[in-house]
Amino acid sequence: MAVKNRANRGQQYRRRGSQAPYVYGNVAVEVEPAYHEQSPERPKKKVSKQVLKNRKQALHMNSAYVIFLTVAAVTAVIVCVNYVKLQSRITDRSKNITAMQKELANLKEENNAKYNAVMDSVNLDEIRERAQNQLGMVYASPEQIVEYDNPATDYVRQLEEIPDDGVLAQSGKRSR
Repeated sequence: MAVKNRANRGQQYRRRGSQAPYVYGNVAVEVEPAYHEQSPERPKKKVSKQVLKNRKQALHMNSAYVIFLTVAAVTAVIVCVNYVKLQSRITDRSKNITAMQKELANLKEENNAKYNAVMDSVNLDEIRERAQNQLGMVYASPEQIVEYDNPATDYVRQLEEIPDDGVLAQSGKRSR
């Protein structure tokens, strides 16, 4: 029964108008009057004819000013669109460069792995053994070694063809 009475009291206050406090449960809230009830209307000031004429003239825009504003607005839009396009191209190229750098890093890693695999598969002792035993190769003796000094350049100029037998010149020490 007590709950019913509280609900009825709240309805009673609401029906009386906005001047009375609104009660909901055990909380009372003061309702403020609307904005237009608080402030009185301001009296309108009389404005002279010259002021009205100046205001009207200020609102009027001539055709040259309108054309200028239109051209400026179109130019601003074109500049903004081009700026956005350039930013888009820069972003795309940046992504492309990043992708290419990743691809280059992967290719370098793959190349190094294959190089290391090839170098690990080559056994120099096995090559020397095969060259000496199966192919009959021997180390050069000291009299077969010819040293050449040319401090001016890093290459040797060939002046004539190498003969078929492979002997360019014979030294006096060795006879055939």
